[in-house]
Amino acid sequence: MPNFADVRVSLTEVASLVAPTALTSRPGDDAVYIAEKPGRVRVLRDGTVDPTPVLDVSDLVSTANEQGLLGLAFSVDGTRLYVDYTDTSGDTRVVEYAMEGSKADPGSAREILAVGQPFANHNGGELQTGPDGMLYVALGDGGSAGDPQGNAQNTSTLLGAILRIDPTRGDPYGVPADNPFVGSNDSRGEIWVYGLRNPWRFSFDRGTGDLWIGDVGQDTIEEINRLPAGGEAGANLGWPAFEGSQSFGGGSADGAVGPVFEYDRRNGECAVTGGYVYRGAAIPDLVGAYVYGDFCRGNVDALALDNGAVATQRSLDVDVPSLASFGEGPTGELYALSLDGPVYRIDPA
Repeated sequence: MPNFADVRVSLTEVASLVAPTALTSRPGDDAVYIAEKPGRVRVLRDGTVDPTPVLDVSDLVSTANEQGLLGLAFSVDGTRLYVDYTDTSGDTRVVEYAMEGSKADPGSAREILAVGQPFANHNGGELQTGPDGMLYVALGDGGSAGDPQGNAQNTSTLLGAILRIDPTRGDPYGVPADNPFVGSNDSRGEIWVYGLRNPWRFSFDRGTGDLWIGDVGQDTIEEINRLPAGGEAGANLGWPAFEGSQSFGGGSADGAVGPVFEYDRRNGECAVTGGYVYRGAAIPDLVGAYVYGDFCRGNVDALALDNGAVATQRSLDVDVPSLASFGEGPTGELYALSLDGPVYRIDPA
């Protein structure tokens, strides 16, 4: 368990972009790649943002409300870029591009996934290449409020779930044979975890493989879920029967897994921004702690577990206005992104 009671961090602004929403690294590359909400991917290398976008799909993207270019990830070998955006009709698209050097080839676009969105909010949008090399895709419950279509507890729809697919096999993707609902006549085989309202964001602990999810609440509770590596397949996180650990919408959520941590909105919070377990070298006392925040309040906090339960939780005493996302660099150092434009690296104070 990390001993971070006295750790002090600072924020170093490394770039200023147009509404940055996601940041990732590419295998074999020391740069970081950043998605901008209007539809561009930028690369930050050696402290400088390349003025030519890695990819520009701004003519394909809707940007109202919670829409936009919301996620990006690279294949295990770094040769393919995956992006998640809402198209001009407001529906989710996950598209693959071949990389040529540090740029994506727009002519290589291959649509991997298309999911209709009944409302303009709760699009999810996170993409992660997991420790197993599979592509994981987050989708919210379809939007509005209270999950009016009952999507999150309905495993016959992809909404309200994190999917696990293999874009290197099949057309346009393969469903791994060990996914929990493979072979079911009533459930989609792509689903890995369900019962989510709007997972913003999720990540894998690069040290343990554990899956961490920040799921945005409805009225009162913001929640963080942690599913140990090897035990996450088929987990039901309870929405909308539960908001966090509290009963919400009635109905049932069979075998619902409760959050590892939750907080209410008494101090101006409005939406959890899920982060990462810190595995960098610059802040030794923070190693093993999960770093996260809240979009409205802008606080950057951390928590540590002992035997699967939260043992320590504290503010790191830095704030990021409009805290849209966290990102992990190639060596495990963390970044915080403000929808207002700045991209910060989290450094020791």
